[in-house]
Amino acid sequence: MAASGTLTGRQRLAWTVLTVVVLGYALFPVAAILATSFKTPGDLGNNTFLPTVWTWQNYEMIFFGNAQELFLTALRNSIGITLIATFVAVVLATLCAYAIARLDFPGKKVILASALAVSIFPVISVVTPLFNVWRVIGLYDTWLGLIIPYLSLTLPISIWTLAAFFRQIPWELEQAAQVDGATQWQAFRRAIVPLAMPGVFTTAIIAFFIAWNDFVYGISLTSTEAARPVPAALAFFTGASQFEEPTGAISAAAIVVTIPVVVLVLLFQRQIVSGLTQGAVKG
Repeated sequence: MAASGTLTGRQRLAWTVLTVVVLGYALFPVAAILATSFKTPGDLGNNTFLPTVWTWQNYEMIFFGNAQELFLTALRNSIGITLIATFVAVVLATLCAYAIARLDFPGKKVILASALAVSIFPVISVVTPLFNVWRVIGLYDTWLGLIIPYLSLTLPISIWTLAAFFRQIPWELEQAAQVDGATQWQAFRRAIVPLAMPGVFTTAIIAFFIAWNDFVYGISLTSTEAARPVPAALAFFTGASQFEEPTGAISAAAIVVTIPVVVLVLLFQRQIVSGLTQGAVKG
């Protein structure tokens, strides 16, 4: 019999095999896109997984070739819009989650329920009315016209994550700070926020991922390169001729825009796991 909390050799082997299978299943599409990004146009019709001739021409196309202006402009838009939307969402969610976790007021459960309802509401159902409103008030095809809808995607999950995290912080710490002469705002800013930073950081990463990967708002609320983000811009890639599909260039662009997400996860995986697990200890 194995000691409590330890695994036998057979159990470790089973978990290892299961992990490899799950990782292979999850990473196979990424590997396929990566391999396609190095294929020549003549190689795309082959049924081989790996390219017969490795080439950088797809990456040269999006950085220096015909797709340079379209891709680099869209990349700039994605970075700027996503960072602003993430910052605003985290600030608003921090204040809202603190009030929900610390204060007792009528309608608190309604707010949480509304946030959850908004997060599961189909995005495609609000695009058409939002398109009409944005055209009337002048927000169509602007950064602000995407930042505001992105908040509807990032705020609900941010509020829920931070509200759960704030509940883990002892109320006595804030009371002690107020006894020492701090105002409620000073106690929140100097005592509570530093302790909540793992949760705030985790929430910011999740909000960044959600805004970075959006396609529906990006394709529906823009018409030019002025505000079009990368996921939407990929739909406008063209090949060398009207009869050629830009599969290689799209694959190369997809790999490039995936790199920031991978780097963030690899650099901050401990903080992400810590923030999620600490916020899940107590409802």
